[in-house]
Amino acid sequence: MDWEVVIGIETHAQLSTVSKIFSGAATQFGAAPNVQACAVDIALPGVLPVLNRGAVERAIRFGLAVGGPEVISRRSVFARKNYFYPDLPKGYQISQYELPIVTGGIVKIQTEGGEKTVRLTRAHLEEDAGKSLHEDFHGMSGIDLNRAGTPLLEIVTEPDMRGAEEAVAYAKALHALVRWIGICDGNMQEGSFRCDANVSVRRPGAPLGTRREIKNLNSFRFLQQAIEYEVRWQIETLQDGGSIQQATVLFDPDKGETRMMRTKEDAHDYRYFPDPDLLPLVISDATIEQIRSELPELPQAKRERYQREFGLPSAYAVSLTQSIEVASYFEATVAAAGSDNAKPAANWILGELAGALNSTGIDIGASPMSSKQLAGLLLRMRDNTISGKMAKDVFDAMWAGEGDADSIIERRGLRQISDAGELEKIVDGVLAANQKSVEEYRAGKEKAFNALVGQAMKATKGKGNPAQINEILKKKLAG
Repeated sequence: MDWEVVIGIETHAQLSTVSKIFSGAATQFGAAPNVQACAVDIALPGVLPVLNRGAVERAIRFGLAVGGPEVISRRSVFARKNYFYPDLPKGYQISQYELPIVTGGIVKIQTEGGEKTVRLTRAHLEEDAGKSLHEDFHGMSGIDLNRAGTPLLEIVTEPDMRGAEEAVAYAKALHALVRWIGICDGNMQEGSFRCDANVSVRRPGAPLGTRREIKNLNSFRFLQQAIEYEVRWQIETLQDGGSIQQATVLFDPDKGETRMMRTKEDAHDYRYFPDPDLLPLVISDATIEQIRSELPELPQAKRERYQREFGLPSAYAVSLTQSIEVASYFEATVAAAGSDNAKPAANWILGELAGALNSTGIDIGASPMSSKQLAGLLLRMRDNTISGKMAKDVFDAMWAGEGDADSIIERRGLRQISDAGELEKIVDGVLAANQKSVEEYRAGKEKAFNALVGQAMKATKGKGNPAQINEILKKKLAG
């Protein structure tokens, strides 16, 4: 009998504020240890937290993006989550528990079976802890409290994913969304976007199995590897007659395996209670409407518009909206080249341009070819100045920094021959010199036609308009 995999994801997205959630200390990455930890962050006696309005606004933006005004709580409460760890100076973390700022919502993902909806349980505001450092201390550990108090939005899903591929698709979609709406920079190497995967297995139709939580996965590759290993381990354990104990585990990327860190706590172990230093957070409808008016067009709406306005296939629309940078590049190209060039623009961006970017390891925002340059190339193809084959040569030259399409075409003499009279003379010469191929074509050998096309293109040194040459040849061979 098969096993069914059940996965839920908890994501900590660091909010893109310049100061911390309850203090004015900076959140900039890379500072020397403990230089960005103020009296509030290290919990000196007598200090009081003051809520960062920017963090609240970013949480509202997220709620609007995943569910609209109805998922945003008009009244939410901060709570103390009590546990003791060296990098938690207060002995508790300020978070939200019973009344989070966002309840519900959905994220749509693309799977092999088509579009799937992942339900969100909640998204709540909280502060980050510090960081324990274990290297370069001659056998001792150090504590860096720069991250203590950094604003986080913890986003929790229902157990709706059924494999590592779906979990990665969800993580990528969420990563793209938080960057799209400008609430998180998504830098996984710096810890701005971290995923915890709750993984269990069960027989189909059986109750949910016991879950184990894989903590702090900071790359999509590690997320997939960790889940795949954990699934194999749980299935083998159960098939061998063992049982699964609820636990928190870490993934070791060097060994490609998970290992238990501690038995998993339940909510009551943290002794949550409302933080007496913070008033309930009350959000007005006017505030929500103001923030909604400032949201960019969301990926799903943009996909639907691309299909409706430009006639793009669904797969193209999905690929073009994987990031706001790609969508912006596409729209700038279409604005410069005209909506008639929308499909060719999509083809070139997802084909040649994506290939060049991947081979050099850079993002589209750093592309050496601007959207205006690509539009210029599309226009020269549209007016038959160059053929598709020539266009690839022009693209390579533009990528290498040789200028715009027009200057490259003129400098290299790449202008396509589209004069009907001139092409007709060339075709007449080709037919006269290749009587054997003419006879073979008329005898039913289609390959002979391609040979004649090749001879005509050779006679024009590759500059003849292929479509016109084909048309002229067919007309003359039929005569």
